[in-house]
Amino acid sequence: MVEIAVAQFSAGQDKRENHLTLRNLAGEAAARGARVVVAPEYAMFAAPRIDERLIESAEPLDGPFVSGLLEIAAEFGVYLVAGVNEALADDERVSNTLVAASPHGAIAATYRKLHLYDAFGYRESDVIRAGAIEAPATFGVDGLTFGMQTCYDLRFPEVTRRIVDAGADVLALPAQWVPGPLKEDHWTTLVRARAIENTVYVAAADQSARTGSGNSMIVDPMGVVLASLGDQVGTARADASAERIAEVREKNPALALRRFAITER
Repeated sequence: MVEIAVAQFSAGQDKRENHLTLRNLAGEAAARGARVVVAPEYAMFAAPRIDERLIESAEPLDGPFVSGLLEIAAEFGVYLVAGVNEALADDERVSNTLVAASPHGAIAATYRKLHLYDAFGYRESDVIRAGAIEAPATFGVDGLTFGMQTCYDLRFPEVTRRIVDAGADVLALPAQWVPGPLKEDHWTTLVRARAIENTVYVAAADQSARTGSGNSMIVDPMGVVLASLGDQVGTARADASAERIAEVREKNPALALRRFAITER
């Protein structure tokens, strides 16, 4: 059994303030028993538009912000997953990167966003470089395996399926799900769909208003919403267990019965 928390807040352009908010939320979740805390995409820095400010804010993974994430994880004895703007040595663009910080003060896994948000009037690819297609990175916590993906990747079901094929029991899904007509409905529908079709837990952490749609949630392998937030800043927590996954997969052996595999385009 692993207690998971999603942390929801609206990141801004002050990285120190964002770090303080993350620390407070991680501490709140840890005090109530959380072992894993999932924070939003762009938790390090977010601006109203996707522009050069994201490039200017970027840091390498050994920079001060990620170092601060490692300190938070070690201080509260949790795994902390959060989105950062990673500076790249070989590109003027940056990477939209997830970092899983371990309680030992080290990086347990990283994930670089594969599908960039060139939709609904936005052009993330102007300043972000898409991640390379690699074997999904996972990390283990008390007998459960966690995988990661980011925001717009949610609209591509094959991303989650590859992570599940790599052994993930829980999907950590940081997002900055931009508000708009039907967007909140898309978010809640797709989060539950990824859990149901893959028979895994999904811990989806969105930014709160005004930069995100809120509605962060933890969903079980049958699609049941175990814990959720509206648009407020805060945390929501729920337990995940291997027993529940096994129970659901006995009733619905969809992974075993499928007849198609995922291939790269």
